[in-house]
This record gives sequence, structure tokens and C-alpha cells, in this order.
Amino acid sequence: MTVDPSALSLVDLVTELAERGECRHDPDLHMGPDAFESEPIAERLARQDVARQVCEDCPVWDLCLDYALRIRPTWGVWAGYLPRELAALHREVRNLPAAALGEVA
Repeated sequence: MTVDPSALSLVDLVTELAERGECRHDPDLHMGPDAFESEPIAERLARQDVARQVCEDCPVWDLCLDYALRIRPTWGVWAGYLPRELAALHREVRNLPAAALGEVA
């Protein structure tokens, strides 16, 4: 099923991700331990690398990226990106001219 992410509400995006996202099988892989657990840096980097690999083959990667760009998360791996990478991507997209985005006046 091909869905235009911009046509979906945040609720619909969350539903699609929850039902079809590869991360649903192991959410801790993408989000990490809870705030009260310590995660050594080497373990965190290894976990994030595996999470990025899972994202590569995810059937709803584009929906996840759209969702992450909308909500601007502060932790986790979203569509293979870390929050700081998503913030940089958001800045790049925001600075593109309208013609590059395919908008029609």
C-alpha cells in the first residue's frame, strides 16, 4: 500500500507505524532503555546501528520519517535517523525553495 504521508494525520501515522513498522517487534532497540537505566556509550552506539539496519528494510520508512519530522523527537532512532540528524534534515527541508519541494502556485 502506497500512502502519501502528508495526507495522514499524526494519529493515522502512529497507527500505521504501530501496525506495520519493523520497530514494533523490538521497540527497546529503537528507543533504548528507560530513563532510569544506564546504557554504556558503546552499547548505545551498537544498539543504534542495529536499529538503523532494521529501518532500512521497513515497509513504512517514509511514514516514519514524515512522523519524526513532524514531532521532532528528542530520543530514539526514527527512520534510521537520530534526533540531531532529524533536526538537521528538518532545517535543510525548511530552507529549500518551494520549487524544489514540488509545490505549485
